[in-house]
This record gives sequence, structure tokens and C-alpha cells, in this order.
Amino acid sequence: MKEIVVISGKGGTGKTSITGCFAALAENAVLADCDVDAADLHMLLAPEVIKKTDFISGHEAVVREDDCTSCGICMEKCKFGAIEVNSEGKYRVDPFGCEGCMVCVEVCPVKAIDFPPNHCGEWYFSHTRFGPMVHAKLGVAQENSGKLVSTVRREATLKAKELGRDLLIVDGPPGIGCPVIASITGATLLVVVTEPTISGKHDMKRVLELANHFSIPAYVIVNKWDINPGMTGEIEADVVNAGAHPIGRIPYDRAFTVSQINGRTLVEETTGAVVENITTIWESVCQKLK
Repeated sequence: MKEIVVISGKGGTGKTSITGCFAALAENAVLADCDVDAADLHMLLAPEVIKKTDFISGHEAVVREDDCTSCGICMEKCKFGAIEVNSEGKYRVDPFGCEGCMVCVEVCPVKAIDFPPNHCGEWYFSHTRFGPMVHAKLGVAQENSGKLVSTVRREATLKAKELGRDLLIVDGPPGIGCPVIASITGATLLVVVTEPTISGKHDMKRVLELANHFSIPAYVIVNKWDINPGMTGEIEADVVNAGAHPIGRIPYDRAFTVSQINGRTLVEETTGAVVENITTIWESVCQKLK
């Protein structure tokens, strides 16, 4: 089985839109949305959820108010300022401030603080019009997104093997942090989507450094290339210097916005030069897989 991961150095480059187009053009693929902090591939593919599973990771302190003696030791020892006092003088833990260090649990003289497992979010197995999809939603202000990404990839890989699918297409997160590393490790190749801006160029170079570190072939698409042709040329030169490969340019087209509003991929919504352009890029990616 081959695995394509579509990533970007920064948000807003068109990564998910292009992933949706790849999903529409692919055959015999399983899809995975690993951008769990801000998942949005489902907005294009309208998945029908078949299975929902809770994502449990880490622990979070909880004060049993009936047993709390309001001694204040937990507040004094908490280095994250996560302990609060309510109007009745009882202490509680702010779930958004708690780092799960367990200090308050250890110092409480009456053992009135529990440390249950933390419900961080959910992951789903769904059907889409382009095939099976595994995706997830991380809870508000929750951490461990790298672990949730690993769960999504693992489940998508298992589903692909179960169904005899030979291709996994992953919509990865932007940036170079833990969720990105969890998304790309062991992938067959990366498709990096950038835009012809200073920040797009800078962040793309960091992504290519990450790809080199893990020895994963990287192919770069410059989206909206015609808004700054000079910068596009500079980016493609940087790509070559980094040991990666330019694989195509996509012009600015308002049809992308229209298709997003309609909840469809661009290749379903319209025809013409921009669709032919994306189709050519997809065919080139498939050739690289071989």
C-alpha cells in the first residue's frame, strides 16, 4: 500500500482543497484527515459516520467539593494557576488550565482530588462518495493531537488492508510540529502545497527540512502561482536547492471558493484549464508512486 500525505508550511494555502481533488480523482483509495486540530476535509466530502470512538489520552485533576476542606494547598502548589475558588469557598480545577502534572493530587491532605482519564475528542470511520474515510475531532483546548493523528493513520491503514485498497490519501496538518511529524513518518511521499508569499516561502522551506530529516520524497505545488510569478520562481528554485521537486502550478481561480461553498471538490464543480491542471498534477503524483 502506498501513502500520500498532503501538507503545507502554513494554513490557508489550499491544502485541503487539493486533497479533496485528489480524493475525487483517485481510485481504490482510503482517505484520512489528520488535521485534527482544525479538521475540515469533511466539509468537502460530507462523510456518513459509521462508527464513532472516544479518544482518551492523559489525565485531568478533579476536586471532589464535598470532601474538600478548602485548605488551599493545591492552589499554592499548582504552578499553572489551574486551581480556582468558587463563590462558596470551594476549590475546583480549571480543565483548560490543568496540565495533568498530578501535583495537586499528591499534596492534598485529605485526598479529595481525583485524577481520571481525560476525554480529548473523538475519531470516526465514515463512508464518502469517494471511498472510506477516517477522521477525528480534537476537543477545545485539548492536547495530544499527535497521538490522535497516529490513531487516525493507524485505523486508516488497517481499514485499507481490510478492504484491499492500495492507496491511502492523507490530509495532514500545517506546520512542522508534533501532529505533522505523526502524519508523515513512514509515508511514501509528501505533496507540499505552498503559495507565492514571503510567509509561504519561509514555511515551505521548514517543511522541506523536515521531509529531508525523515528521508521522505517531497513534491511541491505552488497554488495561486499567478498572483506573484516572481515569487513562484524563487520558491521553485528553493525547492530544487532543498533536494525536493516542483510538481506543478495551480492558478488563482474563484471556482475554488464556489466549490467550497457548495460542499464539493473543484473537479466535481467545474471544468476547464484549472481542472486539467490539477488532473495533470495528480497523474504526475501517481507516476512518482510507481
